[in-house]
Amino acid sequence: MKNLINLCALSILISCSNKVTKLQQDPLLSNRDTTVLPSDNFFKYTNGGWFKKNPIPTTDASNGIFNIIQDTINNQIKQICEKSATTNSIKGSNKQKIGDFYASGMDTVSIEKAGIKPLKKELSSIESIKDIPSLMKMIAHLQTVGASPLFTFYLNQDDKISSKYALFFSQGGLGLGDRDYYFNKDKRTTTIRNEYLKHLNAMMVLLGEDKNSAQNSANTILKIETDLAKASRKLEQLRDPIANYNKMSVSKFNESTPNISWSEVLNVLGVNNADSVIVGQPEFFQSLNSLVKTYSIDDWKIYLKWDLLNSYSSYLSKDIRNQSFKFYATVLSGIKMKKPRWESVVSQTNESLGELIGQVYVVEYLPKGSKEKLVEIGNSIREVYASHISKLDWMSAPTKKKALYKLSKITMKVGYPDKWKDMSSLKVNRKSYCDNVMNSNKWEYQSMIKKYRKPVDKTEWGMFPQTYNAYYNPSNNEIVVPACNIIVPGFEGRMPDDAILYGIIGGSTFGHEITHGFDDQGCQYDENGNLNNWWTAEDLKKFHFKTKLIVSQFNKFKVLTNKHVNGDATQGENIADLGGIVMGLEAFKKTKQYKTQQVIGGFSPIQRFFLAYGYAWMVNVNDEALANQIMTDVHAPAQFRINGPLSNLPEFHKAFNVKKGDKMYQGLSERVVIW
Repeated sequence: MKNLINLCALSILISCSNKVTKLQQDPLLSNRDTTVLPSDNFFKYTNGGWFKKNPIPTTDASNGIFNIIQDTINNQIKQICEKSATTNSIKGSNKQKIGDFYASGMDTVSIEKAGIKPLKKELSSIESIKDIPSLMKMIAHLQTVGASPLFTFYLNQDDKISSKYALFFSQGGLGLGDRDYYFNKDKRTTTIRNEYLKHLNAMMVLLGEDKNSAQNSANTILKIETDLAKASRKLEQLRDPIANYNKMSVSKFNESTPNISWSEVLNVLGVNNADSVIVGQPEFFQSLNSLVKTYSIDDWKIYLKWDLLNSYSSYLSKDIRNQSFKFYATVLSGIKMKKPRWESVVSQTNESLGELIGQVYVVEYLPKGSKEKLVEIGNSIREVYASHISKLDWMSAPTKKKALYKLSKITMKVGYPDKWKDMSSLKVNRKSYCDNVMNSNKWEYQSMIKKYRKPVDKTEWGMFPQTYNAYYNPSNNEIVVPACNIIVPGFEGRMPDDAILYGIIGGSTFGHEITHGFDDQGCQYDENGNLNNWWTAEDLKKFHFKTKLIVSQFNKFKVLTNKHVNGDATQGENIADLGGIVMGLEAFKKTKQYKTQQVIGGFSPIQRFFLAYGYAWMVNVNDEALANQIMTDVHAPAQFRINGPLSNLPEFHKAFNVKKGDKMYQGLSERVVIW
């Protein structure tokens, strides 16, 4: 292997112009664990050295590249917040809102003094519920202020008429997040369920109940949520856009649940005279129709008080924050200690006012040329994607034509939006942190609901430029890649070489997101973003055969002692990972670095590309968070997002001399090839 890999090289001479600058450490080399063969476990080989030197902090559930980048962004946002907080800004200005929001979060003296007072008005309203109609109206009201009891309601584009907004009702109301937590009988899940009951008890005491009443309330909440969970679909079932699209008139929705008037609920939600709704899981709402009578009004009051307190626990007094942290951070995610106060306040300020912070971020912190480089990579990925589709041996000409047309119509939003949202109506002051959060939640809700019956604004972004993430929106047939995705730790102040850019940004970002337009869900939407079959029956059959192979492949991956990756639930992300790495590699082959076969640190360009892809998923997760991810997340654990797709690539086998008998080896007949 040493003739292929220089195991001793730890630093390189590099710049994007290929001219020598200065000696700097190369993370692709220094992060490795050279006691592990790349042909046995590429995830550990690529990142194991870094994991050994950087154990998971007690303040986190994981550690890795995402943490490094997020820490960088958080410190930048902190500077924006602190500067705004110490500046005498004009009332109503962006800086005034940012500064006052942050300052209110850092004012722990006022927060402690207020105690539960910021929720008193809502708690009093809950107490005034007399019957089922007033119960449902209160539940609807709480949806408008940032809580989410009983069900989930939102406005979004109609999946079958993407030019129009529609009203969606979906299952929800679970404090544990996923239905399986209420039923699985393994030791880990049973322990979590028992700890959850203790947590409910403790929170009701903090809400003012005596110990006996609190225990009864905790039992009631768990019973209600267990019944909601019984009616809920499994994680993998929620991935079928057709099965979860059930459009009906409001009158028909009312008829399906005689005990609940959805017309009255919609009025409180701010929608008058709605003609239709899209009900994700009709059986869930039919179950609600029975449950509103199964439990007493007093039982429902207890449940709603809990949901409200749970929704706002992070912004209240220390004893409430600590109890919430104990369960959701420590029990569920294995986090032992809290981060410094400023980090949570910065995170919330960014979540609530990210549109305002983003305007400062792109000016003061975005490296020059970032947007242009992102656009260059994105266009390159699209070009090779078109070439791949044209050459597919399993797809017929008619379907290829439609696939190519859909690809050509994908909109790429890169960097930051051309126009920013108008947040002038949002009121922020330094008096109450909880009030500021609730006001921002109300503003966000009203901003959403005001879109109803208006033309769809396809220029709108769903992420901030300082959000290290990306997404594909099937209804707009668009990918969105925020500006900070250009950040590569270890290359601060310089542009990484193309092997890194195309491995990380090309493969795991642009290639990944474009592939979502052609994964098990995205493939059901046409070029205009409508649920509309554009496949021939035979081609769709062949596609489903290939997706079943990747489901089977990931079902075999095991974590901890008795848990396996859910291949069905994660298949969309797994398809996107495989398509992304294939397209990223093909695009990289067109670069000067690849064509000249420039060796850096003892690695060939293609080896360096795969090392970069491994670096993109340098994530180490503790056992508690890993168990939670398996149950609730549609993304497979990071190790399988590397080892899984790479084991299907012949180029990877060749680059690292992977042969039969090696753990990374995948036989030719077992390799999954889709796009």
